[in-house]
Amino acid sequence: MIYNPLRPGTLEEARAQGLSADEFRRIRDILNRTPNVTELAIFAVMWSEHCSYKNSILELKTLPRSSPQLLASAGEENAGLVDIGDGWAVAFKIESHNHPSAVEPFQGAATGVGGILRDIFTMGARPLVVLDSLRFGELKALDEKKALPVETYARTRYLFDGVVRGIAHYGNCFGVPTAAGEVQFDDTYAGNPIVNVMAVGIVRADRICRAKAKGLGNPVFYVGSRTGRDGIHGATFASEELSADNEEKRPAVQVGDPFAEKLLLEATLELAQTDALVAIQDMGAAGLTCSSSEMSAGGAVGMDIDLDKVPLREADMEAWEIMLSESQERMLLVAKQGEEETVKNIFEKWDLQAVEIGQVTADRLLRV
Repeated sequence: MIYNPLRPGTLEEARAQGLSADEFRRIRDILNRTPNVTELAIFAVMWSEHCSYKNSILELKTLPRSSPQLLASAGEENAGLVDIGDGWAVAFKIESHNHPSAVEPFQGAATGVGGILRDIFTMGARPLVVLDSLRFGELKALDEKKALPVETYARTRYLFDGVVRGIAHYGNCFGVPTAAGEVQFDDTYAGNPIVNVMAVGIVRADRICRAKAKGLGNPVFYVGSRTGRDGIHGATFASEELSADNEEKRPAVQVGDPFAEKLLLEATLELAQTDALVAIQDMGAAGLTCSSSEMSAGGAVGMDIDLDKVPLREADMEAWEIMLSESQERMLLVAKQGEEETVKNIFEKWDLQAVEIGQVTADRLLRV
């Protein structure tokens, strides 16, 4: 069967991707037609809890979002920025990687660290430290009368070992120390650990990078590692309730390369010191979908993206797979017209991909 990226999607496909019948109807109302399968996948991942906070947004809105010390409102950029005086700011970011760590503890925890490190240097800040806050089930039965099955404790020890090694591995290879952390054990977390990781960096207040695309005709660049099938629908998976079939979700867990991310860090910070960079965002949850749509929305502009130009690890990837891939160590950036060679030369120097895949438009539409 030949794949058709423009075939209309169905309600059954929408449900399989975490959307409700009401949400499917809402998408049809927005588009004034039935979404095709590529559009359906894009809506599904962007309307997941992980990306849109649709179930928790009302509570989150009750929290304070601005203060004189913040250089950006909470949630406005890839990381929070606190003014510490003398022209310097500290960038903070915390992320949970619970579900990925429950399925593949080493890579799940490692890519959690990789993601927040990218969020820090996407702001133009150099990461200084990583921290963590972890919760696991008990490593062994403390009360035989209340003991869980033996295999549960064996699984918990496996998760504990993998998570700790994953955090240490990524930070050590990248070159940033894990400076602090805390861990607690309780059978409430048996099989479903809590893995919170945090990164902190520092940046000159006048060199902060933003994630707001602007400038009609400005080129859009894909930079970093190639795109593969790892992490597809990872954000959707992270929004679901874990169940007995979670072993089948391994393809939704990304595989990280801290050495490639170290190169990406240096290339990004070098570009940030030039006037060629307009905007930049990490390709984290929902990958190219999230970065292209959020950067466009942030700058009240549109964006045209040519998927034929996206560097791939696998030649037969479909449009929706390229848009939803969460392959690690990738970013999307907007450069000034006429500065294309500056971008290419810097990333080539660091042995990284830098490919012009689109341009900024004025109509506030994302075209793929």
